[in-house]
Amino acid sequence: MASISTAQHVILAFSISQHIRPTAQFSAHVTAMVVLSQQVDILDNFSQVKKSYESTFTGIPVVDLSDPDAKTLIVEASKEIGFFKVVNHGVSMELISKLEDEAVRFFGLPLEEKQKSAGTANPFGYGNKRIGCHGDVGWVEYLLFCTNQELILQDAGAALPAISESLRCLVMEYVSSVRNLGCEVLEMMADGLQIMPRNILSKLIKDERNDSCFRVNHYPPSPELEAFGGGRNLIGFGEHTDPQIISIARSNHIEGLQICLQDTITWVSVPPDPSAVFINVGDSLQVMTNGRFRSVKHRVLAGGLGSRVSMIFFGGPPLSQIITPLASLMQEDEESSYKEFTWCEYKTSVYNTRLADNRLSHFQKS
Repeated sequence: MASISTAQHVILAFSISQHIRPTAQFSAHVTAMVVLSQQVDILDNFSQVKKSYESTFTGIPVVDLSDPDAKTLIVEASKEIGFFKVVNHGVSMELISKLEDEAVRFFGLPLEEKQKSAGTANPFGYGNKRIGCHGDVGWVEYLLFCTNQELILQDAGAALPAISESLRCLVMEYVSSVRNLGCEVLEMMADGLQIMPRNILSKLIKDERNDSCFRVNHYPPSPELEAFGGGRNLIGFGEHTDPQIISIARSNHIEGLQICLQDTITWVSVPPDPSAVFINVGDSLQVMTNGRFRSVKHRVLAGGLGSRVSMIFFGGPPLSQIITPLASLMQEDEESSYKEFTWCEYKTSVYNTRLADNRLSHFQKS
């Protein structure tokens, strides 16, 4: 006897329980259920996790940049979690709103038009479902931009997606604003750690040769998943740490971001706050503080009824920058926990691994 599909099981149960004869209306219902089953079969190609109905995590550190104690709070959060929320950040909400509207307009275009206008991510451009070159996939589409002006001047076609001029201008204005915010936060970190000079970290992402980038992610809704009873989330972006120095993320009102609490290995949901930004400590900063700050593992769940849009600035140093613990931070007789490497070497290593791999393990001293 041939096996029965998910949709056929649902239809058979519905028919028996309701004692329905095969009418035209019922046939339409069958067709709709079969289409849904086919769409869910497609979703089965993506990693999924069971939905958690627990309340969202309320222990995310919140830093008000106007608070005189902000530098202390930033250092504490970077040590304990490697992640914190920033309010009174100074980035224009009008600019944020305009950029989000333009991004939503772009992602609303037909797939062929998005691919034609922005090009296939390699690595910059438009990407859909495929993340990196080693088999990682997610329920996400994205635009990835190079923000290094030197590279843009050399080859704008390779460094920037061929998007509308209005979206391009908004991206560059936003990147300038969040880069300044990142520098402010890094200088507060230096103040809190009591290391000099104050710009010892911020100068790396201010450098004209910096290797920073900017990403806009769109996690489409998935009503098909909900139609088959819910209970599952798709992995929108798989678990990983950010390799750069610092990441600054902002999203709309749709939840999905989760971080891993390192002491308990527990995944917790971060309540969305469109008026705030969230800061991630990156792998490079973990090394530069010799493990005092911790790079946070995070992921994004998708597949609900809402459309999630996030934008992330990744503050990276120049490719030739040596990544090693800061001498001004090291105590007497304290040894480095990591081998010395350049950002280029680490970046190359990261691109040759899967998202969930412990990338720093290759550079830790035994």
